[in-house]
Amino acid sequence: MEPGGAPYGLVEDAAIAVADGKIAWAGPRTELPASLNGVPHVDFGGRLATPALIDCHTHLVFGGNRAREFEMRLEGASYEEVARAGGGIVSTVTATRATDEDALVEGALKRLDVLIGEGVSTVEVKSGYGLTVEDELKMLRAARKLATLRPVRIKTSYLAAHAVPAEYRGKADAYIDEVVLPGLEAAHAEGLVDAVDGFCEGIAFSTAQIARVFDRARQMGLPVKLHAEQLSNLGGAKLAASYKALSADHLEYLDEDGVAAMAEAGTVAVLLPGAFYTLRETQHPPLPLLRSKGVPIAVATDCNPGSSPLASLLLTINMACTLFRMTPEEALAGATREAARALGLAAETGTIETGKRAEIAIWDVEHPAELAYRIGFNPLHRRIMGEIE
Repeated sequence: MEPGGAPYGLVEDAAIAVADGKIAWAGPRTELPASLNGVPHVDFGGRLATPALIDCHTHLVFGGNRAREFEMRLEGASYEEVARAGGGIVSTVTATRATDEDALVEGALKRLDVLIGEGVSTVEVKSGYGLTVEDELKMLRAARKLATLRPVRIKTSYLAAHAVPAEYRGKADAYIDEVVLPGLEAAHAEGLVDAVDGFCEGIAFSTAQIARVFDRARQMGLPVKLHAEQLSNLGGAKLAASYKALSADHLEYLDEDGVAAMAEAGTVAVLLPGAFYTLRETQHPPLPLLRSKGVPIAVATDCNPGSSPLASLLLTINMACTLFRMTPEEALAGATREAARALGLAAETGTIETGKRAEIAIWDVEHPAELAYRIGFNPLHRRIMGEIE
């Protein structure tokens, strides 16, 4: 999956050498160094090897579900009627606050196991459904615990600037002062934060409010990312790029100025077709413009209980092709190489390359395009995390 050269960087009749959990060599089998002849090996029978998949945007930890809300909408209820009935993010916040850490872990493991079963090695997990200092910390502790229970890398994002809770309605700035910023300090002191996220939208926070959060993150040496331009164009992606953000995510309403700013900053565009599909959106992210400016493009599940109850990265890859018209090669790169970039992990994983960690998926397919082509089918043969046994 290195860019340039053959499509997908595909090497026919290849060999991969692994030592101490890292890739020591990769290339055509006929060019295998003589020093590696005779070492123990595993024959994968001509199957396809790719970098293990990376889900770089999820809300995997949460309490409750919103199936009844989904049903109500299909029965004709408006979003306002759903909200009055206690639906929307309010219901998830209520359920998450009422769920203890162990139960949050138990629920998240069910979703995580599905991702691992599809060859995923790395999952980003956001907070953002607690919206109190202690409940945000509880979510982040649960996310960290996942990595102790499964062979997977977990990257956490602090997302207290996700919504204004009911008790702070009309007082967003006070919420930032009294919950978001103190919570960030506490989470960072406890070693729970890998990046700081926010939701920049008319129904959430303004660019000025997000800038206050990002300023504090910068003071603490933490990278940032942002939910931006999903429902309207407030200039969130341009703001994120001004902070050299790892990524700006959603981006359906992104304009040319935002794209140019992202290109200059090296900020990854993370596209989330699951939310686009679930919300029945019609405004597509500006894929041709992102391509033309050379913005790296990743894809992710956005797994969450409301707008994207999706726990399949393989289906996400298909959706990225069918809904957004990405090519199968772009979509696979978006779930490997570019997803690693979106998490600040490009030096460690995302390609099968000497020196990187041996995180590899072995597939029962003849060509990489099959990973995007099939719907509801999992051809994973084996997932390798470090050592080949």
